[in-house]
Order: sequence, then structure tokens, then C-alpha cells
Amino acid sequence: MSDLKQVTTTTLAEMKRAGEKIVSLTAYDASFASLIDAAGVEVILVGDSLGMVVQGRETTIPVTLDEMIYHSRCAARGVQRGLLMVDLPFMSYATLEQALESAARLMKEGGAQMVKLEGGRDQVEVVRRLSGCGIPVCGHIGLQPQSVHKLGGYRVQGRESERAEEMKRDALALQEAGADALVMECVPASLAAAISKELEIPVIGIGAGVDCDGQVLVLHDLLGITPGRIPKFAHNFMADADDIQDAVAAYVAAVKVGEFPAEGHSF
Repeated sequence: MSDLKQVTTTTLAEMKRAGEKIVSLTAYDASFASLIDAAGVEVILVGDSLGMVVQGRETTIPVTLDEMIYHSRCAARGVQRGLLMVDLPFMSYATLEQALESAARLMKEGGAQMVKLEGGRDQVEVVRRLSGCGIPVCGHIGLQPQSVHKLGGYRVQGRESERAEEMKRDALALQEAGADALVMECVPASLAAAISKELEIPVIGIGAGVDCDGQVLVLHDLLGITPGRIPKFAHNFMADADDIQDAVAAYVAAVKVGEFPAEGHSF
């Protein structure tokens, strides 16, 4: 496809059908959004991970909707080609009315082109409502950072057969409700591969093995500047790069040819 062609939900669906890997990366401002957009990243994610890597908080939970709108608006100014996906933060979609208002603000004020929310079958009605109003939605199952206290920490999800089957049902339910894509975080590679194969919508993995339809990383992990414990699924692409542009280009190339994630990045 042309580097100048605008990436849309249709583009992502076509890439899945063609077996072309989707590359996603976080950005929280115009400069980095412009850089990764120019590098060929299809989905620029303004993640609530900014709470940890930008604000220095221990979790994503304190991030507010207004903060997400601000960072989305900044990032949107740097994007020309990629699809801008933005997280709905914790407790901004607890009801159908609240979800619709929050998503509308992200799009109208923040320039978002897709919103992402965490949860499985419990979020089906929210996804159906947003989708029915013309709002592209990406689901997020597996490890859900907004539920870290409920989950008992940042742990791999779906290792037990019963939980794995529940996640499969979650994924299918989100697709049926109208989700346009799905993120799977910290799940066994074999489970992620099975779900990716079964779904018609693209599955973007993070710590979910190489057989997902695409991959996403937090920019700070890619650059090797994340403080504290580095996630197993992360890789420092700056280690062998001359500059940030080279590091991002190396990530894009590695995802496209299936070299990232390697076995050591998977569960």
C-alpha cells in the first residue's frame, strides 16, 4: 500500500486478510507521533500508559479523561497517515451514557479516530452502543492494567484452560458487538494465536506471541528508558540503533517480517 494512504479501520481489516502485520506504538505528543507516523506505524496509540511513563504514577488508574484528551490532541497534530487510537481511561465508561460522552469527547476534542476500552463480555453493551453511533472501537482483553488491583498484579492471563476458554468467548462477543480490533496483553502465545485465527477482526498483541495480526509496544519500552522493572515482552531497540528514528524503523521492520516478538518475549 502507498505510504501516503490514510490508515483506517478498513485498512486494518484488509491487512489482516492479506496476512500483513500491523504495527502499533504509543505516542503522547506531536513530535513523537510525527516521528513514528513517518516510520510507517499504522496505529498510533495514545495510551493511558502515560500515567506511568509520563506522569510517573504506579498504575494507569489515576489518569483522567481530560488528560487523555490533552495528550490525544497533541499527538493528533503530528499524525498524517496513521490511525490515532486513544484509551478510554479508568471509570470513564462505567455506564452507556458515560461511555458515549467520553468517547465523543476523545473524538471531537482529542482528534481520536478509534477508542480502546478494557474488558470482555462485561463490555459488550458499551461496545455495541459506541459502534452503533459510528465510533470505531478496539477491545482489550488478557491483562487489563485498569483492573490491576482486581487481578492481583501484572500477571499473565489465560494459562488455565477454563480462563482461556472464557477469553475466547470474550473475544468473540466483542467482535459480535461491533469491535473493529482487539488488543491482547500478556497471554500465552498459543492462546493468542488461536484467537487471532478465529476472529475476523485484527488482533494486536503485546506479550501475546508472534502469531497475532499485529504488535504494539509502549514507546518508552522500545527506547529503553522505562524506569524500574522492564516487562518481559519489551525490547530495547535503541541498543543497536544510531538514533530514535533508526530504533523505530527497526521495530517496524522486525514486526513486519515476524522477528518481533521473539520467543523470549512471549509467554
